Amino acid sequence: MPQDLSIVRPQFPALARPEVFLDNPGGTQMVHASLDRMQRMMVDSNANHGGEFATSKHMDETVYEARQAVKDFFNADRAEEIIFGANMTTLTYNISRALARSFRPGDTIVVTRMDHDGNISPWLQAAEDRNLRIRWVDFNTETGLLDVEDMQNALAEKPRLVAVGYASNSLGTINPIPKIVEMAHAAGALVYVDAVQYAPHAPIDVQALDCDFLVCSSYKFYGPHAGILYGKYDLLDALPAYKVRPCSEELPDKFETGTGNFESVAGVLGVMEYFDWLGRTLGEEHYEKLSKKYKGRALTLKQAMYTLHDYDQTLNNALLDALKDIAGISIIGITDPTKLQQRVPTFSFNIKGKTPQEIAAGLARENIYIWDGNFYALEISRRYGVEGTGGFARVGAVHYNTLAEIQKFGSALKQIAAE
Repeated sequence: MPQDLSIVRPQFPALARPEVFLDNPGGTQMVHASLDRMQRMMVDSNANHGGEFATSKHMDETVYEARQAVKDFFNADRAEEIIFGANMTTLTYNISRALARSFRPGDTIVVTRMDHDGNISPWLQAAEDRNLRIRWVDFNTETGLLDVEDMQNALAEKPRLVAVGYASNSLGTINPIPKIVEMAHAAGALVYVDAVQYAPHAPIDVQALDCDFLVCSSYKFYGPHAGILYGKYDLLDALPAYKVRPCSEELPDKFETGTGNFESVAGVLGVMEYFDWLGRTLGEEHYEKLSKKYKGRALTLKQAMYTLHDYDQTLNNALLDALKDIAGISIIGITDPTKLQQRVPTFSFNIKGKTPQEIAAGLARENIYIWDGNFYALEISRRYGVEGTGGFARVGAVHYNTLAEIQKFGSALKQIAAE
C-alpha cells in the first residue's frame, strides 16, 4: 500500500500541513468525505428529527443511511443494532447502568488491567451501586499479552459479564477476542468489547465474533467525535433504557434519548463512504476471498479494512526499527518482529533521563506530534510503576502515514535521546 498513499493522503485536508501526525491513537485526522457530510448536514438539513418538512426529513434520511452503513461496517444483522452516542465512554456508562439493573447483589463482572478506563470505571461504579463483585484479569508485563489462563480462572467463577478491549491503546496488543467470547459464553457470561483502538486497523464482524456488545469511536478512524455501539438485537430490546418519557420504546431510539448530534452522525456516514471508496480502489486483491461471504457495501468495507490491516504490518516494522536502537529506550508490549501481527502500530515507551513530556515537547518542536501520559489506561501505568511520574510517550501510525514520516520521527527521537 505505500505506493498508493499518493491517492490516499489528498483525502485528508490536514495532511497538507507540514506536521507529522503520529498522535493517532488519541484521534486521527478527518477525511474529506466526513467533513463534507457534516457541512452539508448543517447547511441543508439543520433541523431536529421527526418533522414533516424538508430539512427534517433529509436529516432523518441521512441518519438512517449512516446506521445502515455502520451495520455493513460491523456486519451486524440489522441496522437497529447500531446505537449512536456522544462517545464510547458515555455509551458504556448508559449500557452498564441498564445491564446492572438486572444483576443481583454478589454477581460478578470481569474487567482487565489492560483496558482503557472507559471500559473499567463504568463497571466498577455499577458494581458499587448494585453491590456486585469485580474480578480483575491481569496481563503479562514482559510479553504485553493478556493472561488467558487468568481469564479462564475468572470465568470459572461464573460472572455475568466480561468487559474486555479488542486492542490496548497503550500496549498495542490485540487480544484474542474470538477465543474470549467463546470462553465467556461457555461460562454463561455476556461480553462487552471495547474496539476503539482496533476499529481503525482491521475488519470487524460482530456476527462472526458473536460478541454481545461492541463499542468504538469514529474520531479514531477518520471521522468526528462520536460514539458507536453495537448490541445484539434481543439483548438491546430487552434492556430497560434510561430515557425521557416521550422517547420511543423501540430500537434504536430508546438508547438515543434527547436530541442527537446529527452532524456527527452524518460525519460517520462520510467515513463509511471513504472506506467504501478505499475498498473499491485499493482492495481488489481481497475480493475473491471476501466475496464468498460478503456482498455489496459490506464487501467493499471489508476489502478496505483488510487493506489497512496489511499495511499495518509495514508500519509496525517501521516503528519498531525507528525505536529499537534509541539509547536508553524501554518499549512496553510486543517487540518480537515475528509476533508483530499481534499488535496494532501503537508503541508506548520511555527513555532513560527524559520525561515523556520532554520527549513529546521535543518532537513537537520538530512538528512531529505524539502523546504522553497514561492515555486513560490507568491500570497499565500502575503495573509498570509509572503512574504519577509522567506515564509513557506514545507513537501511533495509521494508513495515511508514510515510511518517510516514521523515519523522520526516528531521527528526531534519536537526537532528543542524545541531548
